[in-house]
Amino acid sequence: MEYRAVIKRSGNWWIGWLVDLPGVNAQEKSRKKLIESLKIGAEDMLNTPIEPQSEEELVKIEV
Repeated sequence: MEYRAVIKRSGNWWIGWLVDLPGVNAQEKSRKKLIESLKIGAEDMLNTPIEPQSEEELVKIEV
């Protein structure tokens, strides 16, 4: 899968976030490390198990 990321240099750091997965963001000293951190963040978010509470239902929606 591909996700869109906004990245930019801020002083001595590279910062970025995924547009398609809100909450996945990172800060690293190099552009390469930043992209790797964003990839790991996306994998972590997508692999985190979700346990619905009572009266909640987990559904899949195709777009």
